Amino acid sequence: MSGARELIDTIRADLKPLHHQIISHRYVAAVESGKLSRESLAMFAIQQHHIIASDLRSIALLLARHGNLPSRPYLFNVLQGENNAFEALTTFAQALGISNEALAGSEPIPAAFAYSAFLAWLAMYGSDAEMGGALSLNFAAWGTNCATMSAALKSRYGLGADAVAFFDLFANLPADSDTTVAVIQRGHDRGVPAAAIARAARMLQGYELMYWDGIAEVAGV
Repeated sequence: MSGARELIDTIRADLKPLHHQIISHRYVAAVESGKLSRESLAMFAIQQHHIIASDLRSIALLLARHGNLPSRPYLFNVLQGENNAFEALTTFAQALGISNEALAGSEPIPAAFAYSAFLAWLAMYGSDAEMGGALSLNFAAWGTNCATMSAALKSRYGLGADAVAFFDLFANLPADSDTTVAVIQRGHDRGVPAAAIARAARMLQGYELMYWDGIAEVAGV
C-alpha cells in the first residue's frame, strides 16, 4: 500500500456498486416522496436507538483497547459524535410521538441490528485502523441518506430543524478527514494488513444495506 488515502480510494471504487444500492434504496425513496407512514418512520427511530446504544459500547471498548495509541483522540471524537447523535435521536423519536419508555421497551430487527453486531466484533477483535476505515467508507453512504431524509422530513412531514438534527449531524460529516487517514496509516505501519481494512469496510457496508432492507421489509416498501 502506497498510503492510506490510496487505500481508501481503492476501497471506495470497489464498493461503488454497494454505495449506489444504499443511496438509491427504496426506503429512502419512500421517505423522499412522502409515501412512508409515520409508523414506518417510527421503526427507523426504534432501530437506530438499538444500533447507537450498542455502537456507543463498542467504540468505548475499542477506545479502552487502543487508548494508549495516537488514535485515542479520533476514537474519543467518534464516541462523542455517537453520543450527540443518541441525544438528537431522542428528539426525533419524540417528534414522532415515541416516548422514552416505548424506545426502551422496543425490540431490534435482526437484519437491521447486524450492522452493530459486526461493529461490536470489530471493537473486540479488530484494530482502530479497521474501525476507522470501515466507518469512513460507510459514513459517505449513510450521510447521503441522512441528508435526503432530513430534507424530506421537513418538506413532506412538516418536522422542524430540531426534530431532524439527528440526520443533519451525519449529513455534515467531513469525508476522509486527515485524522481518519492518519489512524489508518498508523495502523498499517504497525502491521494491520490493507486487506483487513478493506474487508472491514466491505462487511460494514454490506450490513448497512441489510439495515435498509430490514426496515423496508417491515415497512412494506
